[in-house]
Amino acid sequence: MTDYNSYKSWPFNEAKKIIKRFEKNNTKDKIIFETGYGPSGLPHIGTFGEVLRTNMVRFCYEKLTGKETDLIAFSDDMDGFRKVPDNIPNKEKLSNYLDYPLTSVPDPFELFNSFGEHNNSKLKDFLNRFNLPFSFQSSTDAYKSGLFNETIKKIIKNYDEIINVVLPTLGEERRKSYSPFFPISEITGKILQVPIEEINNEEFTVSYYEDGVLKSKSVLDGNCKLQWKVDWAMRWAAFGVDYEMCGKDLTESYTLSSKICKIIGSKPPENLIYELFLDENAEKISKSKGNGISIDDWLKYSIEESLAMFMYQRPTTAKKLYFDVIPKNTDEYLTHVNKLESDDLNPDNPAWHIHKAENPSYKSKINYSLILNIISVCKSEDPNVIFGLIKNYQSNFSKAETDLINRMIDCGINYFRDFIQPNLNFKIPNSEELIILKEVVSKLKEVESSADADEFQTAIFSVGKNSVYKENIKEFFKLIYQVVFGQENGPRLGSFTKIYTKDKTLELFNSKLNV
Repeated sequence: MTDYNSYKSWPFNEAKKIIKRFEKNNTKDKIIFETGYGPSGLPHIGTFGEVLRTNMVRFCYEKLTGKETDLIAFSDDMDGFRKVPDNIPNKEKLSNYLDYPLTSVPDPFELFNSFGEHNNSKLKDFLNRFNLPFSFQSSTDAYKSGLFNETIKKIIKNYDEIINVVLPTLGEERRKSYSPFFPISEITGKILQVPIEEINNEEFTVSYYEDGVLKSKSVLDGNCKLQWKVDWAMRWAAFGVDYEMCGKDLTESYTLSSKICKIIGSKPPENLIYELFLDENAEKISKSKGNGISIDDWLKYSIEESLAMFMYQRPTTAKKLYFDVIPKNTDEYLTHVNKLESDDLNPDNPAWHIHKAENPSYKSKINYSLILNIISVCKSEDPNVIFGLIKNYQSNFSKAETDLINRMIDCGINYFRDFIQPNLNFKIPNSEELIILKEVVSKLKEVESSADADEFQTAIFSVGKNSVYKENIKEFFKLIYQVVFGQENGPRLGSFTKIYTKDKTLELFNSKLNV
């Protein structure tokens, strides 16, 4: 049996934090993980990433302890609708529903009973697509069913102490009207952010003014919604949450909610603060702005495993999340999955976490960048033509390898059409550069057509090492890529030549050199 305690990849390190949490006493039969989603806009890729990462920690905890776990994917769908997102249809229909609970806002897509329900469905679809185990929980259902009632009673009984913790974190004006309880209007159905005039912690009611009339309302059974930082603490206590990660923008909120959680007699969960994803302009991606890329966007242009790779890497480092990161992450995934077997399924290998300690049945020496370049030069969007060329490299692919390569080809055609082709910019070599490139052609001619990829690579490399680029070989290859492929980066040229064939590669070079 494998001893996992020696492994130091970040999911294992996070799992060990949970183990330490129970060093002195653990009477729990099941450890609870939680992720939160605010369905005020369509779920973006960051939402998915939180669930994926949390599941990685969860899996490591199970490997370390053998204990049973659950992950609650919680949707705050009773939250008030604050802003109409930019990336939805029928926007004008929703402008009259500001401040309504999200489950009372019509679905602009006209597919579900509410906008909240629509977005919940999208989230569940995304998570199921990746076979991520989770238990879904709607805030609306939890409030209205009475699931939160006992914990809400603790909130109102400790009202003054909670208020004294929260108020110092607010501005002067907000302090005057702040209350952790937002009554639901019986007149409009809106969530009311109004001052609370009286608290009755025996009857569990609050009194407030609406349209100049003093009203009293129970805080139980979904009649009131808790302000979200108090709600977060209440949720941890109600579910017995042991672990929840969150974005850097919620650091202060996590600290405050932890204090509230302790006030009502519960221990806040262990936590990882992850960095936020940035768009192409280095701005935070947002559901309401719709300035990120969606899961569907990513999967149009690459395989599912590459997205998991992106989410795994460096969670505490801010990363650009845009279309140009897709090829690199695809190739990095392939590098790691190819090492799994030789590493004896090393749990510090990212692919181990992506595949949950299983060794996938495929390996591939054909990376995504190479496929993109083959598509670029063969001037065909026929997957059969492209795969036919790839068979020049290796003819005996297994079914699993064939399926993987075909998935990359289909995605690669989309990526080339949308991002590479419109931006091709072929460099015209000067006289000195032309001499060097003609030398590459000469060296390739000397290599047998049946040679392997390494022999072609060595021949090309030798030209660079004997040229003005010998101290900066990267610039030598960059020159080739710019002249031959119209890009600053490109494939391993030996592998490309083997796949595309020597004759076609020579023809390609000569066409760009006007030979």
